[in-house]
Amino acid sequence: MPGLRIGVMHNTINSKYGPKPLIQADYLTGLAAGADSFWVADHLNSVLPSSMWKPKYVGAAKIIPKMDAHVEPWTMLGYLAGHNKLGRMTLGVAVTDTGRRNPAVTAQAAVTLHHLTRGRAILGIGTGEREGNEPYGVEWSKPVARFEEAMATIRALWDSGGELVSRESAYFPLHNATFALTPYKGKWPEIWIAAHGPRMIRAAGRYADGWFPGTTRASEYGKQLNDLRTAASDAGRDPMAITPAGIRFILTGRSQDEIDEIVDSELVRLFTLNSPATDWARHGAEHPMGADFKGVQDLVPQLIDEQTALSFVSKVPRELVKELFVVGMPDDIVDQLAEFRDNGLRCLVVGNMGALHPKLSKSAAATTPYVKVLRRLKKL
Repeated sequence: MPGLRIGVMHNTINSKYGPKPLIQADYLTGLAAGADSFWVADHLNSVLPSSMWKPKYVGAAKIIPKMDAHVEPWTMLGYLAGHNKLGRMTLGVAVTDTGRRNPAVTAQAAVTLHHLTRGRAILGIGTGEREGNEPYGVEWSKPVARFEEAMATIRALWDSGGELVSRESAYFPLHNATFALTPYKGKWPEIWIAAHGPRMIRAAGRYADGWFPGTTRASEYGKQLNDLRTAASDAGRDPMAITPAGIRFILTGRSQDEIDEIVDSELVRLFTLNSPATDWARHGAEHPMGADFKGVQDLVPQLIDEQTALSFVSKVPRELVKELFVVGMPDDIVDQLAEFRDNGLRCLVVGNMGALHPKLSKSAAATTPYVKVLRRLKKL
């Protein structure tokens, strides 16, 4: 069995030193650890309450003044493609949004990056979330329908051969539109779709070259992968041609005490607001936003003030934190992630969440065990 492909994830937030130093550090970390790919997020704002981004809760606030200050991902990847001559990591967005970004522009950005990287670009794409759409005037009532139309639009443009395209659509109609950019050496960028629910998994089976699930449980991963392959077969595609991927965020440290400190920190515990109410209920707790809350899809964290956020912290089940993240010393983390490999995962994208440690010095120190994890994962 071939080994896992490993990717490194970067959350594109501006620092008081500008956007380049942090992304450059993560990129070089990926290279040093032998990663195959480098990924950036696509957000206009954070998925955590900005009211809690203060030095008394998180050390990184000393160098990242505003946690909502996300930079534009395709611009950053273009910078990396043009300025880094070391290594040949594939570059991808995990994942961009079909709500606030017109699919023709997304198709253009992905193909441009594909040429700049000489065929090493991946278009990661999904529905997006309410917090990145509704506050900016994008209608949010039918995100999956909008996603399906966006995918059909991208494929129609790429398949047009530069000829004029007209296509009826409730969201993205084309009226004698042209897409004259050519694929790099005859190949378009791969499309990796973030899909969790049944309808999105069916869409991934129809359109995806790779798949990012929403689950953080290995057993559910295996079940959803079977559903995805069935959907691909039903669409007349080779189900084994879709790369089973996953994104997991790591909480590690130099000692168990450091790990416990970050697991019990306010910001990490508040990250569980992005979990749906069903995940909270499985751990015997009710989601603070209600029993029907869908999690990250519906969360608008900028509306949560500091006192309200602190009242939520005490309600978070510790086991839910350990389910949402991969927690432990390097050997423990590798063992946990091996379960996903055993359930079919073939490309693992990991992010270092040590940045959320209450102490900046310990946040920086978590990089060393994190790199150990990356190197050991390459041997799985």
